[in-house]
Formats: sequence, structure tokens, C-alpha cells
Amino acid sequence: MKENKLETVMIEAKLGEEVKLPNAIKVPLSSETSIEIEVVWDLEVESFNEAGIYPIEGRLAIEDYPNPLIEQRADPYIYKHSDGYYYFTGSYPSYDRIVLRRAKTIKALKTAEEKVIWQKYDQGIMGNHIWAPEIHYINNSWFIHFAAGSAEDKWAIRPYVLQTNASNPLEGDWKELGQINLSFDSFSLDATTFEHQNTRYLIWAQKPDNAHISNLYIAEMENPWTIKGSPTLLAQPEYSWEQDGERVCEGASVIKRNGKIFVTYSASGTDDRYMMGLLTINEEDDLLNSAAWTKSSEPIFFSSVENSEYGPGHNSFTVNESGEDLLVYHSRSYKDIEGHPLYDPNRHTRVQRMFWDSKGFPFFGEPGQTKKLQSLIIEGKVIVHKEYVKEENIL
Repeated sequence: MKENKLETVMIEAKLGEEVKLPNAIKVPLSSETSIEIEVVWDLEVESFNEAGIYPIEGRLAIEDYPNPLIEQRADPYIYKHSDGYYYFTGSYPSYDRIVLRRAKTIKALKTAEEKVIWQKYDQGIMGNHIWAPEIHYINNSWFIHFAAGSAEDKWAIRPYVLQTNASNPLEGDWKELGQINLSFDSFSLDATTFEHQNTRYLIWAQKPDNAHISNLYIAEMENPWTIKGSPTLLAQPEYSWEQDGERVCEGASVIKRNGKIFVTYSASGTDDRYMMGLLTINEEDDLLNSAAWTKSSEPIFFSSVENSEYGPGHNSFTVNESGEDLLVYHSRSYKDIEGHPLYDPNRHTRVQRMFWDSKGFPFFGEPGQTKKLQSLIIEGKVIVHKEYVKEENIL
């Protein structure tokens, strides 16, 4: 890739026949990875009405979302429901409430009305550090999984669940289902749930015996607020990039594609060193067998100085209106922070297109890459002959 230009196929055709330009081309996003991306051509293909050589130009068909999409909402979660609405929640900067908003499009979430559906208590459990809510629709009910400390000890954080049967969760009466029954009682947060082959699972982050380390665990669920059996250690911070500032694996999110289950997670301190790793397993393997999982040895998403996005992480996944996969994450627009990074409010929700490589693995690229990809110019030629030419040559 040079001078922001790409070459594509050279098309040869006979005068008078329809010229079909490629709908997508392979774009080298790294030295090892090429991704096929849709193209929009800046011309009318019917214009080839004389023999000759016609230069053609196009651009990648990548939608641009407001960046940031939603300000001061960390740990973002976007869910597209069967009613056609996108539902959004995330950590409120004062960590004292759970909010929801919904819209018919991703872009419309930016200005959608936000409603407080639950607030912390003044005393006791669920009285402080209301963190990382996720909204799920399971068995005709809405559930919100979130973490909370107690009013007397904000670091006594545990996972809790809310439920409503309302068709519109913004208008529902939310019932507290209590704390999830983890097998050991210690600092725990960022619980997420998913279904696979008719079995529901929970993945969460926990500090074993209150040690200064946060691991990821997985367990089967009896229902959306109760686990059963013993948990399996899924990942622990073993690499240097998982231990920068804090020894942390947290914020898991699940996406199933191409015969595999992928789990992203966040690592290190919550400042500019925050970044994401990846766990992978074949969909037919035992999810509770830790040996069946493969962990990336390098981070897959991290700060971009060029794009002024720092500390990207705690992501979720959704799809756009065309069904293409989107990465939802938070990041700051600056590096330097005064005080503890958890109390800097400017972790903003951002959304960008994610891609899949030829091996069926996700390619995340870098935060804020949309503008760069949109600016790429795709060049090529259409050669129109008076006589039929069968072959197509690749530049």
C-alpha cells in the first residue's frame, strides 16, 4: 500500500458487452493479513461505449460512525434485538446508576433519550461502584448483568442481575435477582453470558482469594443468574502486556463465527496501557476444558497515537443494519491523566467495522482506523477491445 492508493484487477472486455467491476477487493491491512472489503466505484459502468483504456477509481465501502458515538460511557454494550432496535448501556461516570437508551440505528444512539432504570443503594450491597452493565434477552425476559461494591466498601465488588418481562426494557419494572453464586467470595466483575449448543455459560473476572491479580473464569449456568458446577480458569495475566500497571484479565466478550468461539478480553491498567487479547476454541470442543482454548501471545487491539485513541478495551460486539460485524469499545482521546484513571470520566464509546481474514479469524486493526480506510483510493483499468478477449489479468 503506497501513497494511499491500491491497485485492483485490470478488466478486459469486448466492445458492447457489460463490464462487471469487482464488488470487493483484497486490502493489505498488515504485512501478513489481507481482508476482502466491498468497493464503491466512482463511475457509471455503462460509460464504456468505445474501444480504449479507461482508468477507474473507487473507495472502500466502510460506514463512518460518530467518533465518539457516546461520550463518557465506558464498558459499552450494544445489543440488536429482534424488534429492530439497538439497545445500549455502559458504565455511568459517577458509577451510581444503570442507564439504557435505544434507537433504530447505531448512529441514532448518539442522541437517543437515556433513561435511568436502576440506582445504587445508600447502604449495604449494591451501594457503590456500579460497573459494566450488559443487557441480554433470554427466554422472553430482559436481564442486566452488572458489578457493584457495597456502600461501606466500594471495592467489595460482586456480580448481580436484574430482570424485567416488559417488551420495552426502558419502561420495565426491574426486579433484583441478587448476587450470582460464584464458588469463592472475592472481588469479581465484568460478568457476561452467552449460549452455545443449548447450554448457557458465564464468563467473569475474579481475584482469587483477593490476590492482586484478576483472572478470567468460565462456568455453566443453571439459569441467567445462577451458575452450576465448578468454574474453569480460562485466562490469567501471564504476558508482560497483561501486567502493565495492573495484572489484569477482565471485560470478556464473546463472538461465534466460522466454526469457532472467540473471546476478547482487556488487560493491564485502565489508562493508555489498557489493551485487548483474544481466546479461541473450536465450537465442538469442551468449553470447560482450559487446555482446549488458545490464547494470543500478543495483544490484538491497543492505543493508537496516530489516531489519538488511548486505552481501548472492554468491548462488545454488534452488527450494523446490513448484518456486518462491528466492534464496540471505549477509549480516551488523550494519554495523560490526573489521578486514578478509573475516575477520569472521558472513556468514550466508539464503534467501528471489524473484519475477518482468510482463516476465519477476526482482524481488529487499530482504534480509529475508519477514516484511514475510507481515504484509500482504489485504482485500476478497464480495457475495451473491438474483439472479444477472454482472459483477465491481475495487476
